[in-house]
Amino acid sequence: YRQTMESGYPEWAGFVGVGLAVIFFGSNFVPVKQFETGDGMFFQLVMCLAIWCTGFVVWCIQGFGFYPIAMLGGVIWCTGNICCVPIINKIGLGLGLLLWAQTSLIVGWVTGVTGIFGLFTPDPVPLPALNYIGFGIACVSTIVFAFVKSNTEVVVPEENQFLVNQPDEQKKKGTSDRIVGILLAVFAGVCFGSNFDPPLYMIKSHKPEWPQNGMDYVFSHFTGILLCSIFYFLLYCIYNRNKPHVFPQSVLPGFLSGIMWAIAQTSWFVANDTLGLVVSYPLISAGPGIVANLWGILLFKEITGKRNYLIFLSASLLSAVAIACITISKEYEPPKNTTFVQ
Repeated sequence: YRQTMESGYPEWAGFVGVGLAVIFFGSNFVPVKQFETGDGMFFQLVMCLAIWCTGFVVWCIQGFGFYPIAMLGGVIWCTGNICCVPIINKIGLGLGLLLWAQTSLIVGWVTGVTGIFGLFTPDPVPLPALNYIGFGIACVSTIVFAFVKSNTEVVVPEENQFLVNQPDEQKKKGTSDRIVGILLAVFAGVCFGSNFDPPLYMIKSHKPEWPQNGMDYVFSHFTGILLCSIFYFLLYCIYNRNKPHVFPQSVLPGFLSGIMWAIAQTSWFVANDTLGLVVSYPLISAGPGIVANLWGILLFKEITGKRNYLIFLSASLLSAVAIACITISKEYEPPKNTTFVQ
């Protein structure tokens, strides 16, 4: 198996990382979907605490290195993450995730192709044209996913009336809420698409004091997430005159959601190390939408009707084609003594 020169991981580990990231990113908001989270600020604090705890385990395994610059990536991600619960409540889990994944896909892929706009040399891809085609198809698939209409007007048992997206609340929502949800999803996607830039810059700089293994930056990244979350929560408490909305029922689901996200993000670090951003971002951005919509179809019953099922199937097939193109573009080995242009 081929190994990357920087991280030392075999290339297959990158694809395993992609698979884990897709599953856990597509599922990490499922636990909280069934519990009241209000404006999401308390939920984010609990989630980020779980993320930091998971990062602490990684830190112990990796040897206790700490790199403050990498914290900036965590701050960027946390800023986008505060929008997620309002997005889910306004436009649904499936559509919200797909929109911020689409934006994240574009931002992350462009970063990989340009090397953060010239700050470092991009990772070579043996078949760049096929990678571009796969990226384009991935974008199209995510746009197609957006046409799946999420019906959040679910009927719940009386004992579970604390579920989010209550029918009475939904009746009050209109076009303005949908527009706000879409704009928030795009903003979150920009943050998610750029949160790897600080640690990636450190890796690509090849300075002796900065390690080449992305896993060494996980704890620093997650520490930035926790500190930023605490800062936003304190601002929120000040704004509400020390009367924050706290929902005890969301603590365990929020902690579980944070652990699932941390596993996905850590897996993404491995994928970035071994496959490069031009491969990892399209794969990991396109995949969770399928998982999230399956949850919406099978568990939450948000997505119903023949039309929605056909759109979901079409978009899933497009995603499969995109994944195949991007994978082949990376795995292709040109004949010896043959060069290729990035």
